[in-house]
Amino acid sequence: MPCPLDRRDVLAGLGAALTVPLLPTGAVAAAPLAPLADADALTRRVLAFREMLDPAQRRRAAFPWNGEQWRSWNYFGIGGYTKPGLRLEQMKPAEKDAAWGMFAEVLSPEGLDKARTVMALQDVLVEMGNGRGARSSERFSISIFGEPGPAGAWGLRLEGHHLSLSFAVVGGKLVSVTPAAFAALPNRVLSGRRKGLVALKGEETLARRLQRDLAPKLKARAQAGDEHLFNILSYAGEERANTRKTGVVAADMTEGQRELLWQLVETYAVAPYTGALAQAQRRRLRAGDPAAVHFAWYGPNRSERSFGYRITADAFVVELGCVDGKAQHLHPVFHDLGNTLGRPA
Repeated sequence: MPCPLDRRDVLAGLGAALTVPLLPTGAVAAAPLAPLADADALTRRVLAFREMLDPAQRRRAAFPWNGEQWRSWNYFGIGGYTKPGLRLEQMKPAEKDAAWGMFAEVLSPEGLDKARTVMALQDVLVEMGNGRGARSSERFSISIFGEPGPAGAWGLRLEGHHLSLSFAVVGGKLVSVTPAAFAALPNRVLSGRRKGLVALKGEETLARRLQRDLAPKLKARAQAGDEHLFNILSYAGEERANTRKTGVVAADMTEGQRELLWQLVETYAVAPYTGALAQAQRRRLRAGDPAAVHFAWYGPNRSERSFGYRITADAFVVELGCVDGKAQHLHPVFHDLGNTLGRPA
């Protein structure tokens, strides 16, 4: 049985992730990326949003394309709950509406609802006495990287504690939606005004169901560690560093188990996105060998007890770790291995 990851190693890595080595400015143009969807409507929305802002707000929201801030995505508490950019709490109501209008061009109703749920959990924590004065459902930042337009490359990000969504556009085409992370604390709200809310239901229930359904020999093969995966391994600057396939391969699963596996993958990579983008994501996921996708499980599989898993394919990696012992503090991430942050492999 592989040794569980040392928690201190993960935390040290996450601290290092806040400063990511710079890449050449022209890296994106060096190798054209396969477009996912047309970005004309998104570009118009972003330009209209920016036009509404005053000069100080524009400066807060603006960053260079492909610079350190673009590469240093960070949804962790390390570095603070306030992330770079223009925060929703710094906007007028009309500006907030315009901001959500931008993300409605790329996120499905389910994706928008999931983002708002993750954000609302910050208020739940405040109600519980955790982080009063430091947390807010509006302490989430919008950042625009580069110059939005029909030519060149630029990016858009929504980020705060437990949420990081990055969208890259090259030549008027949306080319990347990763890294993407909808995290949660608490995943299950047990009291207060939002009692009964479950933030990441599919990410947990589908994975637990799949692990339980495996035959004993396959279950043993899938077990990558006796301890739950404490945190993700593919953080900023390491998006493609942990791609070794481990666990049980889809080719050895039953048809029903493979279907569960793909439902779980699409919870991360298809369901949050809208229309043509969701369809393009589904095609991109299946571009590799579906039978070669691996599923690895960490820790026990008991209700309200921490666990973890990794899904590794030729084209993507999905990870979920639990920071706590009761599966309340979940850290997931989805990476497109061939193209992350608008950069080719």
